[in-house]
Amino acid sequence: MSDQLDPAQGAGDDWAAALAEQKAADGAMTVDAAQPANIFQRLTPGGGSTPEGAQDIDLILDIPVNLTVELGRTKIPIKHILQLAQGSVIELDALAGEPMDVLVNGCLIAQGEVVVVNEKFGIRLTDIVTPSERMRRLHK
Repeated sequence: MSDQLDPAQGAGDDWAAALAEQKAADGAMTVDAAQPANIFQRLTPGGGSTPEGAQDIDLILDIPVNLTVELGRTKIPIKHILQLAQGSVIELDALAGEPMDVLVNGCLIAQGEVVVVNEKFGIRLTDIVTPSERMRRLHK
């Protein structure tokens, strides 16, 4: 580790190497980390997706949102919470190896699997929830 001049640069190189490895392994469509995924249609006043008269979606691209990756959930009584100590194990409803949910402001948008690069956790998206599926889930 002492041969690295900048630890942050080394971590970036590791992530870049991991992404390149994933791209080579998949041979499928990958998302450029520097550009947001173009999964949303451009908004227009008439509801279509024509460029003329399109509202400028760039206005909302810098709005911060809460991104959460959820391992699982459980419901336990307060008396069990008060008995927790260092080393306690809490059983979750998710099974080992199951995809984890990725939520934006509490709304499920994707599922993925955990990856570890240079001792840091990340998530590789394996399934994106379609806009129609998101709308269907909102109406339940």
